[in-house]
Amino acid sequence: MKALFTKSLVAGAIALSTVTTAIAADITGAGATFPYPIYAKWAEAYKAKTKTGLNYQSIGSSGGIKQIKAKTVDFGASDAPVKFEDLEKDGLVQFPAIIGGVVPVVNIDGLKPGQLKVTGDVLAQIFMGYIVNWSDKQIAALNPGVKLPNESITVVHRADGSGTTAIFTDYLAKVNPKWKEIVGSGAAVKWPAASSIGGKGNEGVAANVNRVKNSIGYVEYAYTKKNNMTFLEIKNQAGQFVAPDDETFAAAAAGTDWSKVPGMGTFITNAPGAKSWPITGASFILMYKQPENKANSAEVIKFFDFAFKEGKKMAAELDYVPMPDATTDFIRKNVWTKISTK
Repeated sequence: MKALFTKSLVAGAIALSTVTTAIAADITGAGATFPYPIYAKWAEAYKAKTKTGLNYQSIGSSGGIKQIKAKTVDFGASDAPVKFEDLEKDGLVQFPAIIGGVVPVVNIDGLKPGQLKVTGDVLAQIFMGYIVNWSDKQIAALNPGVKLPNESITVVHRADGSGTTAIFTDYLAKVNPKWKEIVGSGAAVKWPAASSIGGKGNEGVAANVNRVKNSIGYVEYAYTKKNNMTFLEIKNQAGQFVAPDDETFAAAAAGTDWSKVPGMGTFITNAPGAKSWPITGASFILMYKQPENKANSAEVIKFFDFAFKEGKKMAAELDYVPMPDATTDFIRKNVWTKISTK
């Protein structure tokens, strides 16, 4: 599976990064790094089938919103949903494309993936700089029998505007009142921990966690797998410690009725359910109702229609969760019909 993932990601990255001006139908997008691995895989398969390429810039959600507003790409991508009133003001539509999980990862010698357990409250205290050592009594109480190093914790966070950060901080604000009061939530926040470093994109956070001993960061699960990182188990709303995978992401998303949310934009963090991964989120696509390049917008719709119909297995292989059929049917009938493509 690892070899398959690496091969597909490399091939997909080539497909995404190559701009072929000779093919007018090639489409462009920019934004979230959270879904980049699956967009790369979908792009590879779509180009093999249709000869149409995708140039996707994995620059972070804030960058994707800026690019679509500047009309320099055919679609923007953001893990932080845009508010309905802002969509209406700017003449945009929004729809979720994929579901995945944000995962806390650590670099601690001797620890196996899932061996260390935390609550949301403890996780928030670590990222606030209130818990500064791995041997802290609150961590030790949750992990009897686990050898914890008497070492200072280095927090690794995103340095760019990030939907992954928006999902992560939305969760922390829900489970820790102090976090909500002092730090808040959003694509970019002021990180309070004294010992902290930033990284650009999920790629940068993963690289810094792997580089810095006794560090902790947060990345989308595909990056955890790709980089063989040590993830933590988290106690969910139901009081169960769970590990991240496609089943726990699906459990978290199961109760969301996207059709009832204006603009389809909602966070699904801290969801109920015994099997729910508490830091689950969707990644969203932004397009203009009246695009300047109607042909390219039509091709973007064809690309995501292909992804919804034929990309489910690819998504599962990377531990993403495909959008439910009822949701994709709603998108076709109620979102894509608002986009002028002729």
